[in-house]
Formats: sequence, structure tokens, C-alpha cells
Amino acid sequence: MASDNKFRRVTFELMEQLLEVTNLEEALAGSLEIIVRELKSEAGAIWLLDKKTDRLAPVFHIGPTDISNISIENGIGIEGLVTKTGKSMLVSDAANDPRFDGTVFDDNGLITKTMICVPLNNVNDVIGCYQIVNKQNGSKYDQEELELCEHIAALAAMTIDEKGFIVELEEKKEVLASLKNVTKQYRTGDTVNMVLKGINLEIYKNEFVVILGESGCGKSTMMNIVGGMDFLTSGTLTIEGKDFSRPTDEMLTMFRREYVGFIFQAYNLMPNLTALENVQYIAELVDDPMDAEEALAKVGLSHRAGNYPGQMSGGQQQRVSIARALVKKPKLILADEPTAALDYTTSIEVLQVIEDIVKNKGTTVMMVTHNVEIAKMADRVVKVRNGKIANIKKNLHPLHAEELIW
Repeated sequence: MASDNKFRRVTFELMEQLLEVTNLEEALAGSLEIIVRELKSEAGAIWLLDKKTDRLAPVFHIGPTDISNISIENGIGIEGLVTKTGKSMLVSDAANDPRFDGTVFDDNGLITKTMICVPLNNVNDVIGCYQIVNKQNGSKYDQEELELCEHIAALAAMTIDEKGFIVELEEKKEVLASLKNVTKQYRTGDTVNMVLKGINLEIYKNEFVVILGESGCGKSTMMNIVGGMDFLTSGTLTIEGKDFSRPTDEMLTMFRREYVGFIFQAYNLMPNLTALENVQYIAELVDDPMDAEEALAKVGLSHRAGNYPGQMSGGQQQRVSIARALVKKPKLILADEPTAALDYTTSIEVLQVIEDIVKNKGTTVMMVTHNVEIAKMADRVVKVRNGKIANIKKNLHPLHAEELIW
């Protein structure tokens, strides 16, 4: 049994968090972060069971690999066995354990050596499991640490029952863009600044993904690489299966022109062109654009078509920039702090337009922001820390833009 002091400290910290949570993702994410921190682990995941398909999917994971799009048959592998049987498992040597199939972290770049996996039980049955992978110092997990994980999982399950959280897992999505072991360094004289330190991330078709992180963590650099505005130093970038790791100028020109739309904090409108002319200018660059007037109508600015940027508010200018991105009918829209210069009311108006683009246009939106509240309307939230993926969370019930408060 873990020491009484540690149990009391962890229990108090977790209960304090759980009292404040308003959704399932927060309850689970907070508990996993505590486990990974307390056990000084390399990675961890929370798997939930979709009873309709009898498959498990990760709703939150910590560590350097992206396992968001993986699902496992209930009863297969360590995660499936724990969920199926409701019994905890301590794996000391994964490579030689016949129960371990290596299809999760190992297939995505993190070699599993030792693991704890405990069931997540509600009142009636097992709804998933907690998985903790590899101690940072290379040692093995022990029985005391297993019991601590069981204790934390029980507290989280109790919160799920008490608050009536509902588990609904989304279907597996198609991959639009994939980054594998991507690094980026800048050299200034003899000084080398490593901005990205091995990014592994998949961006899916028709999703809204928000990238969070402190200034300088590498989130904008990562987005610029995906958008063809910067180049990776090493690793692999694929777009719909096509290798863009070392693109030619011709590939980049076509990609940026036909495939990607951009929305920036600075609206970058041409001051001597009207709103409609700003959109028409971009439309003329692509082969099969949306009608410029239709694009303006989509962002609610038909009545401002003849106005110049200087005659419009900041929010209106940002909506013109969204129309300019939308008119290309892109598969991917990249948004870098699009609401940072706007007040709350105007920000919500802009976010409503972006929400509509994802929901009704089948377009993927990848947004970089400092605003954690905006993350609540995303399908997934990717947190970047010090050039690496720190964790990824699925929002099982994303909020609508008008529900956000800050």
C-alpha cells in the first residue's frame, strides 16, 4: 500500500480538482496528469469504451506520440484486457509479456518497457481504463504504485457517476496531414536554436483542432510548416499521403494557392481594395473558387462589400480575411491568433463563422491561440511545451462559440 501521506496528498489534490470540473474531459485529464506526475512517467492515456462498437479509444493522452486516432477491440491487448476483465495489470517487461501487442505507443515511436493499466469502473460496469507507460528513470513500476493508480481511477469514476457525465466517442477520422518526428532549428552565427524537438501529430479531415502553448514553445512554427510557409529540418510531413518534407517550389505554390487558407491576427487586407475586391483578388488565383459575393455572405458582410478596410471595424476586417480564405474552397484553414486583437463580443462573432466553416463546409481548421477558453469548442486540443507535444485531449462535447465566456 502506498504511504498514507502520499494517498492523503494526492486524494486532496484530486478531489479539489474534481469539485470544479464541468465536463468529463476535465475530470479525466486532471486525474491522469496527477498520476503521470506522481509516478514520474513518460506517457499515459485514458481509454473509454464505446459500447456501440465494443472498441476503446483514447480521450486524453500525455507524452510525445499522437495516438488520438487509434481504437482497440475490447479484450485485445493490455488496455482491452483490463477493460474486459475489470482487473488491473502491472507489466514489468512489455517486450516479453505475451499479453502486450505493441500497437499503441510502440507503433507511434515510444517503446513501451513497463506499464500500469487499471480499470475505470462506474456503478454498473467498466467504462475504460487508465494506462501509465515507462518511468522516466528507467525503473519498473511496483505494486504500491499500482494501488495509487487504482485509488485515483476510483475517485475519477466516482465523479463521473455523481455528475452524470455521458461517454460518447466519435468515429475514427481520415488523416489530412501527418507530422512524424519533425524538428526545426534556426541557426544564427554559431548559435543553433532548436524550436521543434520531434513533433508527432496527425491532423484529421473536417476537424477543428486548437494548438495551445506558451509564447516561444513552437506552436506557430509547427503550423507554418504544415502550411508550407516554413520548412522542417528533419522528419516527415505528409499531406493526404503525399510527401511534403522536401517540397519543390512548384509543389509549394500549388499547395498554398489551392489547398490552404490563412487567417492571421493581422488581417493583411489590401487597404486600397474594397472588401469584395480583397476577396475577388484571391479568388482569381485559384482554378475553382467560390463566388466572392457568396464568400462575403457566408461571413455576414454582404452589406459591407463596397467598404474599404479603413471603413470597417477590426472584427469586420477579420471576417473579410476569413472570406478571403474561404473563397479558395480550401481543405485546410490555418488560423494564427485570429481573435487576439478583438474584444469579446467580436471574437465570438468571428468564432461562430469558423465553427460554421468546420460544421457545414467540411473544412479542417487548425488554430493557434493563447486563449484556453477557445479550446473548449475544438474537437481536439493539442498542448505544445518546449518544442514537443505535451498532451492531446478530445472534447467529447465541444461547446458552441456563443457558449464561451472569458
